[in-house]
Amino acid sequence: MTSKTFFSPDALAFLRSLQRNNRREWFQPRKEKYEKLIKAPMLELLGCLNDELASFAPNYVTPPRKAMYRIYRDTRFSHDKTPYKTHISCIFPRVTALKREGAVLYFHFTAKELLIFGGIYSPEREEVMAYRALINERYPELENILSHNKVRKALGGLQGETMVRMPKGHSEDHPAESLLRHKQWFLEKTLDASVVTSPRLVPELVKHFELMLPFVEFMNQAFAQKPKPKRMPFSVF
Repeated sequence: MTSKTFFSPDALAFLRSLQRNNRREWFQPRKEKYEKLIKAPMLELLGCLNDELASFAPNYVTPPRKAMYRIYRDTRFSHDKTPYKTHISCIFPRVTALKREGAVLYFHFTAKELLIFGGIYSPEREEVMAYRALINERYPELENILSHNKVRKALGGLQGETMVRMPKGHSEDHPAESLLRHKQWFLEKTLDASVVTSPRLVPELVKHFELMLPFVEFMNQAFAQKPKPKRMPFSVF
């Protein structure tokens, strides 16, 4: 596993300055600096991280340019019109996912922290129903994954917004009541931003992604597709 340092303290300083000066007039003359301090090192990091994922999570290997989110914010439907994100983020969906549907591996960093995430954050209604159907049928498996000693010690418990009442169609005394009331399902870990500028970055990402993977893989069973029937080489009609 690589212990290389990818980002310099100047990268975090750039994000601090961007937070204070989130305007096109400030960013455009410094775009080359962003490319040098943040974008290029991130693409290199993602290449190394994919090499690690290939050994334990091959279905989540993602081309670096697809994994890295753009720094530009979509302000069309937002009251916040600041044009740039002040966090740098990357996502690793399952290779079978349609439009990044399903549980993902993800991380981002700001000038203050590194957040490592595994799970579902903004599911559509149909997705929520699919997750609940999976949990309703196989909740002992999920409970077993979440109760694993290493998972609990490093990541704590399941996180995400929950409903006050049980969703329709599920009994109030269901043994997996606490899991079914979720509207988001994820595990996460927050570390100090000092990790970002240290040789610990890849090892920390890999360690936490490995712990999150069984949960992410379980949740993605909600979208497991049955194999398509083989097409006959000739018509029978």
